[in-house]
Amino acid sequence: MVNGSQPNNLSAHKTQWQRIALVAVVLLVLWELLRLFSSILMPFVVAAGLAYFLDPAVTRLERIGLKRPLGTFLLLIAVIMAGVLFILLLYPVIAAQAAALVSNLPSYIKTAQNTFGHLLAVVQMRLGPGLISQKLRDIAANQAGTIVSFFGTAATRIIGSGFAVVNILTLLIITPIVTFYFLRDWPAIIRHVDSWLPRPYEAVIRAQAIEVNRILAAWIRGQAICCLVLALVYAVGLTIVGLEQGLVVGLAAGFLSFIPYVGTLFGAVTAILLALSQAPGWHSVISVVAVFAFGQALNDYVIQPRFLGDRVGLPAVWVIFSLFAGGAAFGFLGVMLAVPVTATLGVLARFWLRRYLHSPLYLDAPPS
Repeated sequence: MVNGSQPNNLSAHKTQWQRIALVAVVLLVLWELLRLFSSILMPFVVAAGLAYFLDPAVTRLERIGLKRPLGTFLLLIAVIMAGVLFILLLYPVIAAQAAALVSNLPSYIKTAQNTFGHLLAVVQMRLGPGLISQKLRDIAANQAGTIVSFFGTAATRIIGSGFAVVNILTLLIITPIVTFYFLRDWPAIIRHVDSWLPRPYEAVIRAQAIEVNRILAAWIRGQAICCLVLALVYAVGLTIVGLEQGLVVGLAAGFLSFIPYVGTLFGAVTAILLALSQAPGWHSVISVVAVFAFGQALNDYVIQPRFLGDRVGLPAVWVIFSLFAGGAAFGFLGVMLAVPVTATLGVLARFWLRRYLHSPLYLDAPPS
């Protein structure tokens, strides 16, 4: 009996290590594919994200009687028309304000240097002449200008690198076509992937996939609403208070708000420096600060508790780290893949933690 069970145990142990090796090889191959083809994967990743986001709407159209290919086509046409309408209405204003912002950047840097130098002089006058040396004042003023220049250069590089990869041909032709095929075949793709699952672990893997889907859907829906509302609040608010580039700064701050607090901080600093250079005086700065304080309070106490709450399971620190890590590893493609990968890793980590807390490794006492 013992001799018969020993080969079975060895076979099971060998099969387990084969599964682990297979998973490791698949992950290594995916990493190498991302590294090698990151420059051409953008339209496919964007298309997959759009298909994932639009699949519930296509499914509803299918339930009311429209065939899936027709529903997919009509929904994509509606999305494309909405995008074209947005570009036609706002692109001229955004382009003009962005061009003015770039052309006036040297004067904004000079204003930042003078402003910080004046503030340090006031602090030195209040606290004593020996507290802040002239060298420290010069360094602080120059660093203020460097920070403004860094933001301008970073924005230019991000926009330039994005359009170097995702060019007009990709945006207008390749991405919609790939999105159509993804959306049309989405149920079949899910069925095929489901059929590849190892049978002994089918239920466990499916349960974790459902949890990842729940977290991703909640995060994408909630962050889309947050970004749109904040972009509207900041753009309208900054335009009302009289900031010349208020529309482009507000929209940029709103769309960057998918990184927690980064969009608000970036927009607030940029808008304050612009306000100081365009209309010197504290009343303009107070108006700008009031706009961003209202937007952040609306986001913290109304939008996020209503649409996100505690359902997402993605802490802000992990989201920020994953976005920067993805950007460092694969550029803009890594930024797009950061949140899905983080959500998946979070679900797997919680699953293995539960397994560990119920395992003999955690519960059993060590041998005496």
